[in-house]
Amino acid sequence: MNKNFSLLLTGQSLANIGDVLYMVGIISAIFGLTGSATVVSFVPFTITTSMFVSNLLTPLLIERVNLKWLLAGSQLGKTILIVVLGLLLTGLSGTNYYLIFLIISGVALLDGCANPIMHSMIPQYVNSDKLVQANGIAETVLQLIQTVMWFVGSLFLVLTSPQQIVWVVSILFVVSSVLLCFLESVDQQEEEAQKGKLDQIKKGWNDLLSTPVLRNIAVIEILETIAGTVWIAAILYVFVNETLQVGEEWWGFINGSFFLGLIVGSIYCIKYSTVVEKYLSKLILISSLFSFVVTILFGVTSVPIIALLLSLGIGISEQIRAIPLQTIIQTSISKKKLTTVYTSLGAVSTGVFGVASLVMGILADLVGVRSVFLISGVMLAIVTVIVYRNKHLFVRNIVE
Repeated sequence: MNKNFSLLLTGQSLANIGDVLYMVGIISAIFGLTGSATVVSFVPFTITTSMFVSNLLTPLLIERVNLKWLLAGSQLGKTILIVVLGLLLTGLSGTNYYLIFLIISGVALLDGCANPIMHSMIPQYVNSDKLVQANGIAETVLQLIQTVMWFVGSLFLVLTSPQQIVWVVSILFVVSSVLLCFLESVDQQEEEAQKGKLDQIKKGWNDLLSTPVLRNIAVIEILETIAGTVWIAAILYVFVNETLQVGEEWWGFINGSFFLGLIVGSIYCIKYSTVVEKYLSKLILISSLFSFVVTILFGVTSVPIIALLLSLGIGISEQIRAIPLQTIIQTSISKKKLTTVYTSLGAVSTGVFGVASLVMGILADLVGVRSVFLISGVMLAIVTVIVYRNKHLFVRNIVE
């Protein structure tokens, strides 16, 4: 917990708290203006599309702008847009609500570079032997925020209006921007300048494809993103209603159980970081196999309490796999190349998620909601095979 890591984590945590509250306020405002669930459903679509574009274009800025200022500047830009949104909300109606989507798109464009930059800055501020702990702490904090703040955001709506929530978010964003400005600068310049914009965009993809372990991780990212779309709210709601045949509260219970599993998995990686460091490939393999089996069992069960426990297990195994994978990425390529690699991986996950969530929703209607969980299990089975066949690659390498 050195100064820079603390500032980075605190700044991003405040930004993430603001992001959740902002989403709560936006969804409430749009539904209040339109009364249409269809219009509301375009919120995640707009965000995913804009973040995909952001991940593609971020490499153009990385060699021109210091990472610290790129992160702080994107947060400051989000702050300005949120202030504009707060001013706009007073004059919006059912005829001009589309202006909100312009703001949402702008915020997502700026937000798309934040996570890749954060993950690439952690190894800059943390010693290599502490990376597992640092990644575990970051994941624990961010998952706790996701778990708690949706509940807190709902309470905010009871006590305040969407516009007041937006003003709270703007304050959080201002503080976050200030904290990020105090980070030490990170030199991202490389000796060999890129020839053109297309070369800069392709740079991360070239590094991704030319490094065997990163190439395998990209394939795993695609398969896990497809598998993960079954946990979106709409599909899980149908599963609870039609398969488990219980009340809506179980939708919240199972969602909460999954996030609790993520937190437990993060805490395990922090507490037993030396074990995780020693057995990276074995843990990734075991957690992949466990996720595959538990997802299949979840898809075929009709007992709510068993579904709850299986959801917890899936969350634990997912995080015990994700944190070692983060460490492998951060130690498999030069620190100066990390941001472009992360933006490429981000483009893969956001692009695949947008298409796969739509396809899974259609399949849930056509062949039944149980079937999509079985498809998810098959995707994770393929991940297990990939990890097993390439386990010699999934080790910690230090590349300066």
